[in-house]
Amino acid sequence: MIIGERLRVLREEKKLSQGDIEKRTGLLRCYLSRVENGHTVPAIETLEKLARALEMPLYQLLYDGDQPPQLDVPAAWTDSGSNTWGSSGKDLRFMRKLRHLLSKMDPQDRSLLLFTVQQMAKKKKSSAAAASAS
Repeated sequence: MIIGERLRVLREEKKLSQGDIEKRTGLLRCYLSRVENGHTVPAIETLEKLARALEMPLYQLLYDGDQPPQLDVPAAWTDSGSNTWGSSGKDLRFMRKLRHLLSKMDPQDRSLLLFTVQQMAKKKKSSAAAASAS
């Protein structure tokens, strides 16, 4: 279902007019009409406003089921009791924060950071090998 159609169906189910949504969100009625007719795709911030106006969680605007969809999260990203680094406690929180921040980086900056870390790891590995050889 297209988001505009979904918004119209949800609005009509709650017996709200576009004018009611306009008052609740501050979005112009003509903009709401353009969204509902599929002429405009709203930004995520606009979808959040519309969800609040419809008094429902954001996922319900995007998902047609009764419950939120199940996330397919790799086991290493959860507190699974695993003994690997980054799988529990403080290390897990650090990895989640790092993943969040890396997702916000420009792809070129992320590539530069990865290259730098790889070079640092190579130097550390060669230093460790030289130290064990002597």
